[in-house]
Amino acid sequence: MSAKKVLDWLLEEDQPSIRYFALTQLVGKAQDAPEVLAAKELIPEKGWAADLLAQQHRDGWWVSDESLYGPKYLSTNWMLLTLSDLGLTNDDPRIAKACELWLRRMATADGGFAPSGGKKGHLCTTGNMARALVRFGYTDHPKVRSAFQWLAENRDKKGGWSCFGSGRNLDSWEGMSAFAVYPRQKWTEDMKRAVELGAEFFLERELHRQGDHYEPWYRFHYPAHYYYDLLVGLDFMTALGYGGDSRLQHALSHLEKKRRSDGRWNLDAVHPDVEGNMAEWFAKHPKRAPIPFGLEKAGEASKMITLKAMVVRGRLNDSG
Repeated sequence: MSAKKVLDWLLEEDQPSIRYFALTQLVGKAQDAPEVLAAKELIPEKGWAADLLAQQHRDGWWVSDESLYGPKYLSTNWMLLTLSDLGLTNDDPRIAKACELWLRRMATADGGFAPSGGKKGHLCTTGNMARALVRFGYTDHPKVRSAFQWLAENRDKKGGWSCFGSGRNLDSWEGMSAFAVYPRQKWTEDMKRAVELGAEFFLERELHRQGDHYEPWYRFHYPAHYYYDLLVGLDFMTALGYGGDSRLQHALSHLEKKRRSDGRWNLDAVHPDVEGNMAEWFAKHPKRAPIPFGLEKAGEASKMITLKAMVVRGRLNDSG
């Protein structure tokens, strides 16, 4: 399959979200181009986004009003993270209602976000929510602005973040992904420093060097939820402008190896895709294990993974 045929596959009308991003991020069409406007208008009416919105309660939540975070990965928090990737905004009243509920219930007193709100923000939740809310159109909301300040203030002094207080690690990537979508003109000096040091943390480790080889990082997933893999790392690092750094080469080589002979990429697995201690914990506590959720079938060619891979490659061309 030629590059043109892969692009044509992404531009098919069955998934207007993929078509919209392929037109804008791969073809280079302007936001006001007629075909872009047509694709965007169809996003809430057809395909993945329409299917998820159809499951939403009229009061704005999914599955249960008792918790916006559980059950993983079917409740409100996870549905909104996914919908934010699909091109929807708060122009849709269903998104606006859900986001207002999300902001109200999960904001914390220190300026971050956490699964049940409270006093202290949580890194994974704050980074993911900040990223999603910017995409939804809440860039200037006071709680979103405070979340980015929280991310700058709660980094490790040497760069990077820690999600569970166990020390900075590659799994704590959500802050970087949030800054990747936050307009640069809004970055404070503290935010610039947080991103610079965070980027160096990931680059020093070439996006993969942390302890023993961890195979799930080499498989590509969607949704990522709060898990890390090499495509997740390449996505935010290239979006932040680090595509020209030679220390990405290991991850980029892996990206090319994963490309199928027809030019597409597979969805390798749906989370939870874990090994080691976490897999053992889930085995011992099966009732606490998350419920897998995916838009596409694992082991098959994926429009979402192929789109992300091609966007990464396009950024490399722009940087070099």
